[in-house]
Amino acid sequence: MATKKDNKVLMLRNTIIGFVTVVAILIFGFGTYLSTGMGGETVSTDDYREVDQPKPRRIGEPIEVVEFFSYTCIHCKNFDPIIEEWASEQPEDVVFKRQPAMWSPIQSMLGQTYLTLESLNILEDNHDRIFRAIHDARRQFLTADMVADYVDGRGVARDEFLREFNSPRMREAVRAADRDVRQFQINATPSLLVGGRYVVGMDGGQRHALDVVEHLIEEIRAADASKG
Repeated sequence: MATKKDNKVLMLRNTIIGFVTVVAILIFGFGTYLSTGMGGETVSTDDYREVDQPKPRRIGEPIEVVEFFSYTCIHCKNFDPIIEEWASEQPEDVVFKRQPAMWSPIQSMLGQTYLTLESLNILEDNHDRIFRAIHDARRQFLTADMVADYVDGRGVARDEFLREFNSPRMREAVRAADRDVRQFQINATPSLLVGGRYVVGMDGGQRHALDVVEHLIEEIRAADASKG
């Protein structure tokens, strides 16, 4: 006949066995999850396209990752802290930059705004503020003067901003950005150009897009190594 003490021992043993079983199942399941690629990168050729006219790049040069974005794009605003964090974690052979996509007069004006902020080295003071003003505060920037009023005192004076915005250098920068959009056939934002050769979209999600980017970076590194 089982005693009360025996029952307690049996219950404790069954509890321990149950706990060990659950842990084993979790470990097995997690291993399967990773081995099938569900927990890491799973990249197919549907995740990116190779451009018709790739940008020339020499072996050993930094691998450039360009985000084509627009201040009017809510997806770009949501992606911004994600790509910022990702970029901060990259080694020295990866260089990140943004390029404005401009398909309308407002986007062109705001794209020129970005290029002006970049030229004046005041992106840190104003880039995120402009995103938040447009999408959180529903503020409209219809002219360069309206932007100048907004950034006045944030690392730059109003007149200095407008002087740089209207400079020949900025007009040429806008033309160069527009050429890139057409050359690489960018038709959505955000889009990522890797090594001047591959365009990655967001159809699989923003985090997955960065998995694809890292996969392509590794391919470029491997190609460099094989040629070197």
